[in-house]
Parts: sequence; C-alpha cells; structure tokens
Amino acid sequence: METDQLCNLPSATAKKLSIIVVGGSLSGLFTTLALRSQGHSMTLLERAPTPLLHDQGAGIIAGGDTLAFFKRYDRVGRPFTVSSRRRQYLDRNGAVVHKEDMVQKMTSWDLVYHILRANVDGVESPYCEVPNKRLRDGDGEVRYLAGHTVTNVLDTNSGKVCVVYKTADGNEGRIEADFVVGADGPSSTVRQIFLPSVQRAYAGYVALRGTVPEDTVSPLTLETFRETFTFFHTREIQILAYLIPGKNGTLEPGKRYINFVYYTNFPSRSLDEPSAELVELMTDVDGVRHRTTMPPGKTHPQAWEKQCQIARQRLPPQFAEIICKTGKPFIQTITDIISPINTFLNGKVVLLGDALAGFRPHTVASTSQAAFDVMLLADMMSGAIDRAEWKTQTMAYARTIQRRGVAMGTRSQWEDLPLHEHIRDRNLASKAREEEVWPDWALQDGV
Repeated sequence: METDQLCNLPSATAKKLSIIVVGGSLSGLFTTLALRSQGHSMTLLERAPTPLLHDQGAGIIAGGDTLAFFKRYDRVGRPFTVSSRRRQYLDRNGAVVHKEDMVQKMTSWDLVYHILRANVDGVESPYCEVPNKRLRDGDGEVRYLAGHTVTNVLDTNSGKVCVVYKTADGNEGRIEADFVVGADGPSSTVRQIFLPSVQRAYAGYVALRGTVPEDTVSPLTLETFRETFTFFHTREIQILAYLIPGKNGTLEPGKRYINFVYYTNFPSRSLDEPSAELVELMTDVDGVRHRTTMPPGKTHPQAWEKQCQIARQRLPPQFAEIICKTGKPFIQTITDIISPINTFLNGKVVLLGDALAGFRPHTVASTSQAAFDVMLLADMMSGAIDRAEWKTQTMAYARTIQRRGVAMGTRSQWEDLPLHEHIRDRNLASKAREEEVWPDWALQDGV
C-alpha cells in the first residue's frame, strides 16, 4: 500500500531540480510558472495533441488566491478581471427580491490560460503581449510537450521518478525527473496510478454552461446582469450569471460576455448506469456519448432546445433569454472526488488542484485551490514553510472546501430551502478562504 511520507520532498537547500508537471491546463501552468522562477527545470506534459488548449467557454471567479498568484508571478501585467459590485436574487418573474453590496472579480478561462502561456513559454496571442522580461536571471528552462499522455509513474533505482507516456502518434517514451507534480484535473491519471479505487462519483445533477455577448441581449436582461452576480433558485434548479471578459479577453463595456451556470437535476444511479435522459443530454452531434464533460459547440441542438423550453417555463425571463441565445453551450456532470493523501513515492510525486480534490462549482474555488496549492508548494520548496505545514494546509483546504461543496449542492438541488438559506450558503462559500479557519476533521490525516 502506498504510504504518505514527506521525507524526500525537495527542500530549500536542495539543488535545482528536474520537475515534470502532468497536465497543461491552469493548474499545470500555475505550477510551471511558479517553480521555474525558483530555477528548476520544468517539463510539462499535456495529453491534448494541439499546441494550445481550446477555449473552454467558462467564466471564473478570481478569488483572493488567484489574484495573489498573479501579483506574485505574472509578468504580462494586463488587467484580466471584470468587477461585480452587487449580489442579487430574482424571483420567477425576474424582479429583484434581495440584493447586497459585495465586490467580486470575474474573469474567463481562456484569458487566464493565454496570460499564463505568455508567461510560461512565450506563446503569442490576441489576448496579451508576451512580456519583454519573460525570463529573468535564475529562471529554469521550460518544455511544453503537447500530445503526451502519461501511462505510468515509476520509482527508479537511481532515486529519480520515471514518467512513461505515449505520444499522439502512438510511440512510447520515458522521462526521468527528480520530482513529479500531478496537476491533471479531477480525472487525474497520476492519482489513478497510485489510488485506482478513488473514482469520481456522480452527484445526480449537471451544470449547463455558456456565454452570450452582452450586446446581443435585451435592455432588461443587460441591466439585470450588468456588474452584478445574479442568482435564481427553485426546486431542483439553480442558476447564476455574471459578466466576464469578451472576445480575446476584452474588458470594454458592450463587448464582454454574460456567463451563466445552470444546475439542473438528472438523477441516475451512476455515470456507468446513466438514465435515458442523461444519455440523451450527453450524446453529441456526432452520436458520441460523453461521460463527464460535453465540449463547447458539441451539444445536440434537439437536446439543447429541450433545455431551452424548460428554461422558458421555469426560470426568470432574463435567464431564459441568455440560455436560449448561447451559441456554444457546454455541459458538466457534477461529480465528487478527493484523494485521501497528496504525496506518493516517498514524496517525490505530489497532487494538487483538481487532481487532489475536484470541488463542486458552487464553491467557486477550483482555480483558487490550484493557485493556493502551487503557492504553498513554492513556499515549501523555498523554505518559507516546512513540509508538515505544506501538507496540513493543502489537505485542510481540500477537505474543507470539498465537503462544503457537497453540502451546498445537496441543499440547493435536493432540499426546499427558503431564500435566506441559499444566501447564507453562497456567502459562506465566498468567505471560505478569507477565514482560514479549518475544522478539526479537515486537519486530520485520512487514509
């Protein structure tokens, strides 16, 4: 059985390391950028065969940890957030029934991704300029290898870690390194290699997601969502929307996007035994059934039209409008996953971000978790904190927010709650990181 030890984790006095990062999305890029700045040699393995990941069409809440990460490591320096100044809740007719001042920062997956790529490996894009001083004295080298699917992670007699992979053309290869970071998402291959019994569990509902240009909606709808974080709840349904950067990351008013997340129940025994309704929803225009995520633009028009009809019947008109006007919707099945430990091979392999704990989207904390985990890992490797503190903090964050997300989702999707309880849950999620108070169960070592 794999043990959770820290004895061989790199320390502040260690030599500059060769590090492999598995996963080329935000968590992997956060990791590569932070550890490269300490002089380590970084190799990032991304299974997608294209040099750039495709636009995910997703909005992101830029929480305190995300903003702190960019303040510490970003060399692009361009503004990347839209401000929401108020939280509000609508009734079925679209009238505001509760509002409160609360400033939050919103951004988009694609803008954050391209800023990180500009920092990490100098990728040029319409989103931002590549910084003149992307590399500074002491920065480590970076290799970004697309089309590399990891198949195994092995200890070696030399004290290093061997990562086995297959390329997009089917060839097998191996790379040895001092240290490996699994940053490959909630379906993490690295986690599955060491903990194959830890699997994603379907929560019984999905998130329908999409964006709409703000200049394409009616005046009432635009006014409702302008600089607000807006919610609606009813039985088995909740939906929220906010503004995010527009095409190529523009922040110009009138050219931004309205981003929505629409939770609706699709009861099934599991993802392996889906209901007929869930199969229909997750079968794309080419007849391929997707297990956890339907990519943008692949949703079958008939399946989406059915959801539009339901939206017109059950949601406030402003929300129904943006759902029915979205051009490239995508769908996430809501799942639960958390690893009981975050180190393997005597500390030479670690998990972070969604690979460690996949949070339900209600927590608006997935990107913040990645930023938090990476900054703590960098602090530990620089000697700013010790190894025990690194483990305690990262596992406490994972356990606390993951459990809170399950509770929020269960209450919102399966219980009849008065509005003030929905508001309380949302406010607790927003304040989770700022409080930095971990319950006893979050600090305990689980196996």
